[in-house]
Amino acid sequence: MEAVLWDMDGTLVDTEPYWVETEFAMAAKYGGAWSHEHAMNLVGNALLDSADYIRAHMGIDRTREEIVDELLDGVVARVEESVPWRPGAQELLADLVRRGVPCALVTMSWQRFVDPILAQLPAGTFASVVTGDRVEHGKPHPEPYLKAAADLGLAPEDCVAIEDSNTGATSAAAAGCTVVCVPNHVPMQEGERRVFVETLDGLDTDSLAAAADRPVKAAVTRP
Repeated sequence: MEAVLWDMDGTLVDTEPYWVETEFAMAAKYGGAWSHEHAMNLVGNALLDSADYIRAHMGIDRTREEIVDELLDGVVARVEESVPWRPGAQELLADLVRRGVPCALVTMSWQRFVDPILAQLPAGTFASVVTGDRVEHGKPHPEPYLKAAADLGLAPEDCVAIEDSNTGATSAAAAGCTVVCVPNHVPMQEGERRVFVETLDGLDTDSLAAAADRPVKAAVTRP
């Protein structure tokens, strides 16, 4: 394990409820129809793909770009009030950084939503940040994880990804990463390169590497 590539929504932070609240508010505002099942179908998706789904199933007369902008307005406002960290995520991230294991953030959210979350972490926590507006193909395509590994100068096979959705796990596994799956709002399927843990709470660098069966490499403990 030479690096750890983190998903954000539902894995590092539990912002999925913020997205769902914003989607229902949008449906109410424009007279559309929405359901919890529809909301869960969007977990892990690229924002423009989610906007296409919303246009098709919510039935509102907004462009995909307008939908994305309004979604981001809603969730950014919520996260600026409170960042809902997932149990154990901050502690594991801090231990990885202390041990000298490079970390990247690989999220389909756009930069303006990521910024207020990064502001709550020490500078330099992530050596690379890959957002949905930096890639041509979002998850489940492997491009986001391929880009993150390339940013770190590593082969994806040397990286462990942490994900909470099938969409994200498919992306990471297709890139060549070992995927530590931490199911949250949606069930996750078994699959090649996937291992499962119930929670990040209590995990440190060594126990994460053990769960992924990938020994820690080239890590240097920081004082």
